[in-house]
Amino acid sequence: MNNLHNKKILLVICGGIAAYKALELIRLLKKNKCELKTIMTKGALEFITPLSVSSLSNEKVYTDLFDFKNEAEMDHISLSRWADLILFAPITANKIAQLSHGLANDLATTVALASNKDIFIAPSMNVRMWENSTTNNNLKILLNSNYKIIGPNIGEMACGEYGTGKFSEPIEILNVINNYFKNLEMNKKFKALVTAGPTREYIDPVRFITNRSSGKQGYAIANELQKNGFETTLISGPTNFNSPEGVKIINITSAEEMYEKTAENLPVDVAIFSAAVADFKTKETGIYKIKRENFESLALEKTKDILSFISKHNKLRPKIVIGFAAETNNLEENSIKKLNEKNCDWIVSNDVSNKKIGFDSDFNEVKIFCKNKNLCENISFNTKEIIAKKLVEKISNELKANG
Repeated sequence: MNNLHNKKILLVICGGIAAYKALELIRLLKKNKCELKTIMTKGALEFITPLSVSSLSNEKVYTDLFDFKNEAEMDHISLSRWADLILFAPITANKIAQLSHGLANDLATTVALASNKDIFIAPSMNVRMWENSTTNNNLKILLNSNYKIIGPNIGEMACGEYGTGKFSEPIEILNVINNYFKNLEMNKKFKALVTAGPTREYIDPVRFITNRSSGKQGYAIANELQKNGFETTLISGPTNFNSPEGVKIINITSAEEMYEKTAENLPVDVAIFSAAVADFKTKETGIYKIKRENFESLALEKTKDILSFISKHNKLRPKIVIGFAAETNNLEENSIKKLNEKNCDWIVSNDVSNKKIGFDSDFNEVKIFCKNKNLCENISFNTKEIIAKKLVEKISNELKANG
């Protein structure tokens, strides 16, 4: 369990008879040298005491959002930033409902809403509550965000009924948390490069050729790679986004600059080319603004094909090369053609004729085409952050499987 050493865990204990098992979980976390802070909800206080929790954790217990002493010592924002991971154990159907609807009516929900970390939930409830369609819908909302679920198990409930909803044993929860940090540690040996955003190919000092890419999907991928332990470099065209925390960012303007900076930052283990690089540029760039009356025509030439260059490079080629394809028609045919012509491992494609996804949208829906398999995965309509999360999970698994 050495992956837990010095990790900062924020444990949230909710109401329910399983709350007493949180005491054993605290003991195990402390035994494995975790730094631990604990929040108890109003419901949890009906089953166990703050004194019991504090005695085992050797730390102050936080209970009320509007407690002046708590807020003065460490407010809800600071708590959410302090933690490496937030764990709700046990969590009730009521608290799941509150979190899924973005409520912030106590310290626990406020911290979760303010957090930029992964949040684990270990449910405990009656089998009928677990099987209720409302609970299922609420869980889907959480699992499509930054939440991960542990359990529940099948067994006899405190109420005497039998079925799914039984709180996972503390040792099971400990193993899941340990494996989470183990995975992050393993990913630290991998280097990733992401290109994002549009490029600008200047015609004269005030006009340029570009496209509608915002760069949001690429930034989400870079952020998710970094969160999962990858040493990540982001080469970005002009965008309106701040650099993801911990990511090395290189700002460029033109396709030529993106080509040069990409080559300079190799080798890496995985390269994700999500940038919408302009395919054409003018043969000559005007020194002065071209006047309307003087304009006749523009002589164009192709920009350098960054994806093809990297994919076909004998010495610098990453283990995984992923290209993106924004298509308006014949998506599968065009994607497979690009996959083969560019010598990519994967092509991630979306239909940008669908105005709900892609350009100018916070959402996406992609198909992943893989070498020798053609279509290997669909990622259905979701936020670009969730698309990034699923893609990075696939990348991580592929790299580990192939050493």
